[in-house]
Amino acid sequence: MENKLKQYFPIIQQIYFYGSIKGVYTIVLFEKSPVQFHKYPDVYTHYFCQKSNTGLEMNLLQNYVFIPLDIFSQTVHNNGIRNLLEAWLVFLSIDSPELMISLITEYPKFKVMYEHLYYICQNVERMMEMYSAELKILDRNTVQYMVDQMQEATNSLSAEVSMKQEALQSKEQQLEEAHQKIKELQQLLGK
Repeated sequence: MENKLKQYFPIIQQIYFYGSIKGVYTIVLFEKSPVQFHKYPDVYTHYFCQKSNTGLEMNLLQNYVFIPLDIFSQTVHNNGIRNLLEAWLVFLSIDSPELMISLITEYPKFKVMYEHLYYICQNVERMMEMYSAELKILDRNTVQYMVDQMQEATNSLSAEVSMKQEALQSKEQQLEEAHQKIKELQQLLGK
């Protein structure tokens, strides 16, 4: 058995080598950005690590990208769409028809996505079915959570009742022993 495990050991080392783990990036989109972002309105994308070139400091364990969409929407009206990143941000945040047409003209792949969104908005019944299905799942999960909470409460009450029963039995036993001693003392005194 050991020989079989030894033959796989180099493979296991190769797969689970800690140095091979890649960094994790989390992208956070703010529809309404916090006050700290408004100190630097000309920069709409902020990268935070230990120190940032914008003057804001956050000590975070992962690599985060914070994108305040409200500040971006103010700058894109002045500058227009300059690259693919800004095109994606326009797609995610802007509902101005002029910018949508500009986006679709410059980047035709967004036309398909806008058509899909338009179809979804037109087919409200299907959207409501999807929403109803999500609510059904949420309700089922909520019921399961409540059942689990009640089970935990029942288990803790059962444990408490059993502890009190043990204490009551102990007291009854002590009382019985005390009655026994009283009877013995009465017999000794009566003789």
